[in-house]
Amino acid sequence: MSATEHPDTNGNGDAKGASVIVNAIAVLRSFTADEPLLGVTEIANRVGLHKSTVSRILATFEQEHLVERDPDTRRFRLGLGLIAVAGPLLAELEERRVAYPVLRELTERTGETSALMVWNGNESMCVEQIASHHQIKHTTPLGARYRDAMSSSVQVFLAQEPEERVRTLLRSGAITYAGLDESSLDAYMVRLKDDARRGWAINYGESSIDEVGISAPVYDHRGDLVAAVLIPAPRFRVSKERLQSLGESCRAAADKVTARLGGNAPGTIKRSLT
Repeated sequence: MSATEHPDTNGNGDAKGASVIVNAIAVLRSFTADEPLLGVTEIANRVGLHKSTVSRILATFEQEHLVERDPDTRRFRLGLGLIAVAGPLLAELEERRVAYPVLRELTERTGETSALMVWNGNESMCVEQIASHHQIKHTTPLGARYRDAMSSSVQVFLAQEPEERVRTLLRSGAITYAGLDESSLDAYMVRLKDDARRGWAINYGESSIDEVGISAPVYDHRGDLVAAVLIPAPRFRVSKERLQSLGESCRAAADKVTARLGGNAPGTIKRSLT
């Protein structure tokens, strides 16, 4: 084999290796909080791979405890081995450590679940949660990801993005918005500006008719948006009057996390819902 052939061989090997990794990541991401149990065929259909390929990936993951089989259905769920992988990151995530006591206080005061969300560029992700003590409650499992434009935490993060990037994310479908057109896109941009001025964002049954979401931004010492405090609650427990109170509590908690990070929240105008 000539020297000039080696780069091509290595390049093909690198490409094949990268493809395997991408496929493996796609399999892991096919599991969601709403559908934690999946069969091989379901996963294959979601990620666009042959069932035999998915089976091989799952077999490897099972050996490493990244997935496990349900003993009754024989379908797969994410395994506890993922905690060992993610644990060091979560432990080093300063926002999570700083926010924890504030979230506990927020849940005790409001009686509702509280959560800390971070942004990965086109998704809002949950990295901490304190569940409500109520029997009927809404929760945001660790690792849950949200891409719905109406999600209150997504609104908080998008409100800090340049307008053209927001328009691009919505037009491309990276952030979902049912029935999007130019008129509704313009209205959404106005909504984000209102969120920023008020200091907290609302999702009053727009993503799920039974759920309300309220989120407020958290800033670091550089003044950069680094997280959002979220209150998810059953809609039947949140009147329009209580919505205002929860919004103010959410914003106060987010401001407290900001202060604990040594940051300062940009000036906001206190506004009511009316």
